[in-house]
Amino acid sequence: MLLAALALALPVWAGLDAVKAEPNLEKRAGMALANAGAALTSARDSYVAGDLQRTTAALDEVRQSVELAYSSLLETHKNPRKKPMPFKRAEIRTRELLRRLDDFREQMSYEDRGVLDEVRAAVRKIREDLLRGLLGEKSK
Repeated sequence: MLLAALALALPVWAGLDAVKAEPNLEKRAGMALANAGAALTSARDSYVAGDLQRTTAALDEVRQSVELAYSSLLETHKNPRKKPMPFKRAEIRTRELLRRLDDFREQMSYEDRGVLDEVRAAVRKIREDLLRGLLGEKSK
């Protein structure tokens, strides 16, 4: 059973490994956010098909992808106030992801929303941190 679960999740994680291999940190952030969007689409398709295990794996990849994008932007050591473009792009993409997550949440059963709520909270926190950086505020 465990091997079957890992076999189902492998295609989801393979995309994130390719993103991690990108040496350009700003490009890696963009690729990670694109991967998050694709993983969210995969999660929705898996949920419609009734595969909650695969849905959970895809939602976890959404969270990991957004975290990778944010950490990649931080690794550039650029000031978001002075060079805002990659940070603003990331903020816009995370806002879009939050909207899509909210739409997906409305389609889910009440009992299945727990894992989605955790992902939403993580994406929301990262978006708020991006906004704080762009506005020049200290992160909390």
